[in-house]
Amino acid sequence: MSSPEVSEADASKDLPPRVEETGGRKPRIPRRRPLHPAWIVAAVAFLALVGAAGFRAAPGVLMVPLQQEFGWSTTVLSAAVSINLVLFGLTAPFAAALMERFGIRSVTAFALMLIGAGSALTVLVNQSWQILLTWGLLIGLGTGSMALVFAATIANTWFSKSRGLVIGILTAGSAAGQLVFLPFIAMLAQDPGWRQASLLIAAGALAVVPLVLKFLKNSPADVGVLPYGAEAPVANAEPASSPPAATRPAAEEPSGNAAVRALQVLKRASKVRTFWALAAGFFICGATTNGLIGTHFIPSAHDHGMPETTAAGLLAVVGIFDIVGTIASGWLTDRFNPRILLAVYYQFRGIGLLVLPLLLSATVQPSMIVFVVIYGLDWVATVPPTAAICRQAFGADGSVVFGWVFAAHQLGAAAAALAAGALRDATGHYTYAWLGAAAMCTIAAVISASIRKDAGSRKPQPVEAGSA
Repeated sequence: MSSPEVSEADASKDLPPRVEETGGRKPRIPRRRPLHPAWIVAAVAFLALVGAAGFRAAPGVLMVPLQQEFGWSTTVLSAAVSINLVLFGLTAPFAAALMERFGIRSVTAFALMLIGAGSALTVLVNQSWQILLTWGLLIGLGTGSMALVFAATIANTWFSKSRGLVIGILTAGSAAGQLVFLPFIAMLAQDPGWRQASLLIAAGALAVVPLVLKFLKNSPADVGVLPYGAEAPVANAEPASSPPAATRPAAEEPSGNAAVRALQVLKRASKVRTFWALAAGFFICGATTNGLIGTHFIPSAHDHGMPETTAAGLLAVVGIFDIVGTIASGWLTDRFNPRILLAVYYQFRGIGLLVLPLLLSATVQPSMIVFVVIYGLDWVATVPPTAAICRQAFGADGSVVFGWVFAAHQLGAAAAALAAGALRDATGHYTYAWLGAAAMCTIAAVISASIRKDAGSRKPQPVEAGSA
């Protein structure tokens, strides 16, 4: 009389087993997602960085047209760039804390709208103080909130492995933005004019906002997943390695004023030698990239008789190789000692700046192409190892600490942009600026090599937002 039972058992062979009926056997595993949401977030973050990077390509191209139309000196325009760079840097740590407090998506969308507004309003300027307001204040605050700390926050929040590679890819977004915008800005600046170039920058920033609002999720918890590469729930991994604040349980999320948290993190980090070594190195990094090459390479090449569009094309090639170099640096950071990488990067940069005065001419020589390639590979290759050391040395506060280190980067950029402009007005050339920057790079290489090998082996406790 057991045949009906047997036939039922036979019939059930074609049905998926229920968990309670498996008798210890492994149940059928549901099909995994074809793509982890972290990569979608990273892709949108990359596009956001591209959209925000338009202005980074603008000052060097627009300086000459603005001087020709309004008669402003190089020092005045350099001051506008310096204000922008200072705010670009000083906003970063507070933006990191704001992202923890209000979410990555809201802060990013607002920052892009600020960049768009500042760029669009630039077409109305007719006095020098107005360019300080648009280029300096509005775009400075917007780009500061979209600074490289944004890349570190995305990587630390959404990824448990390959963070160095992800930071490298996202950092390359800024270079990609330079590559996308620079040739068009250079062409528009000549015909029909610099105002259309400013509107292009505004359009590039605003076009990304809908994608950010729809696809840029604040944390893995928002979509019910773990960070990419996580082997266990974040709560179980907390004692070994504190995750970013954005992925902590709600009870542990920072509360209160984001500015207080940023300042408290600075207070603790300032007591650690590694912080000052990274800040000093990044100060020089900013001086020798955004401050000098990014702002003054095109005017300097113009002084030697090179057409602006040709010089802008060379700077765009820097952007191409910056993408390659930064991604490669992220890959290397996941595998080698980041302090050694920093020392090598800074020293190679110094050598390039040392010979640059000998390479500038009215035409593009092969030696200039070699410089552009090498400098491009090294442009922001320093970012992944610097962010890695911040994460190693400061744990859950690493993103905010990196924001402060990046602030030093932009202070260096602002100082160099202003100083180089003043030197140009005083001497008629940029030679002393290039040679001084080369010497600074050697100092940065020595400082980076001196960072302790065990930096980060003793992970400090994260600062609480309400602590005194």
